[in-house]
Amino acid sequence: MSGRARLLTVVAAVLLVVGASTGYVWHVRGGTKADTGSGTVRLDARGRILFRDTAPGSGFGKVATVPLDRPGAARTVGGTRCDRVYAARGTGVCLQRTGPVPGTYVTVLDRELNRVRRVRTEGFPNRARVSGDGRMLSWTMFVRGDSYLRDDFSTRTGILDTRTGRLTGNIERIPLTLDGRPYEAADVNYWGVTFASDDNTFYATVRTAGRTYLVRGDYRAWTARTLRQNAECPSLSPDGTRLVFKKRVGAGGRPWRLYSLDLATMRETPLAEARSVDDQAAWLDGHTVMYGLPRHGGGWDVWSVPADGSGAPRLLIRDASSPAVLPR
Repeated sequence: MSGRARLLTVVAAVLLVVGASTGYVWHVRGGTKADTGSGTVRLDARGRILFRDTAPGSGFGKVATVPLDRPGAARTVGGTRCDRVYAARGTGVCLQRTGPVPGTYVTVLDRELNRVRRVRTEGFPNRARVSGDGRMLSWTMFVRGDSYLRDDFSTRTGILDTRTGRLTGNIERIPLTLDGRPYEAADVNYWGVTFASDDNTFYATVRTAGRTYLVRGDYRAWTARTLRQNAECPSLSPDGTRLVFKKRVGAGGRPWRLYSLDLATMRETPLAEARSVDDQAAWLDGHTVMYGLPRHGGGWDVWSVPADGSGAPRLLIRDASSPAVLPR
């Protein structure tokens, strides 16, 4: 290892230790513009799909929108750059990498993309969610490793209540009931939070002892319990009755398949998308989900597929990732 490489390694280690000992840096920047751009992207716009623009050029990495009923139409590109983005009811969360040492800003955006608050945390951006009314925010970072396929990966997932200001920078200490019994372990990792309409119930993935579980959490009681094994990155339907998740079905480069889960019966249904999807799907409407897929030869696109196992996948938005619906 060269002297420069050793120095970067030491710096990274020191910053991680400092971050662990001092916690998260919380900034309040009311009314400060996060970025300026050529388009007008508003998070309170109705009937739009918000996404991260991945088309080559000056708009790469910026937030963008297209009409919900015409997703193939010309996109409106704003000025705010995000590595992961999500929004609902005029509130957005934008994950932005900070530099060569693993670190990310979690930026809370208002309807005009003004930066309202910002959290400095460790790791690389991975997942982001906002509850349907814009109150609850969550994010997941890779803090070690860079893929769910690696045995050494570790995550850090945070939750913010924008109404009360309550911030939980890492939810791994939430009391967990696993298979009906209280459970504690040093290797517990959470990721992929999705919120119910009551802003209290949430679902997420937990991994421990080499296994993944779907959990249901109670935010006010601050508890979580497992519901089943082998369910990752859940996404709750608009009516709160179903989850779409990715299930590990293989190995190598095609390990996951999208499934839907009826929460009343716990019956699962494989979706018609046969390709491996490493994403937290989002609901396009009450019957359809959308998700990002890497394109052969480079680039990303957003695809959609019916949530009941019927039909076939279709290309929704080319050169896009991290989609979210801004409903009518």
